[in-house]
Amino acid sequence: MASIGNITFAADDPGGLAEFWAAAIDYEVQEAPPDLLEAIEAEGGDRNAAAAAVDPTGRGPRLFFKKLPRSSPEQLPIHLDLETEDREAEVERLTELGATVVETKTETTGPYTETWTVMRDPEENGFCVQSPP
Repeated sequence: MASIGNITFAADDPGGLAEFWAAAIDYEVQEAPPDLLEAIEAEGGDRNAAAAAVDPTGRGPRLFFKKLPRSSPEQLPIHLDLETEDREAEVERLTELGATVVETKTETTGPYTETWTVMRDPEENGFCVQSPP
């Protein structure tokens, strides 16, 4: 059976985006091995061409950010949904980290009401913040 190894993002600033997401979901920025950085520099490459954020517990997938041309964020068919007990406080914290609020939505189906906030990370990738049902 396969498991998710990476969730890969095209990015203009891989290092900056890795720092944002590490802070957003309590991950750590994964440092590249020094010999890899030396090889990149020796070949005239960009040290910020790729970056990663990892779950310090080792349970979650690695978020991998690679300098690549990007399509419009509105056209992306996938985004992350973050769950938290206090949606409003989390939205405020993520805004302080550099995210922006797009809108807050509420949907009621029968006796169930769900509220979530649509946001964008510093490179305009969409994600949502919600409380568990």
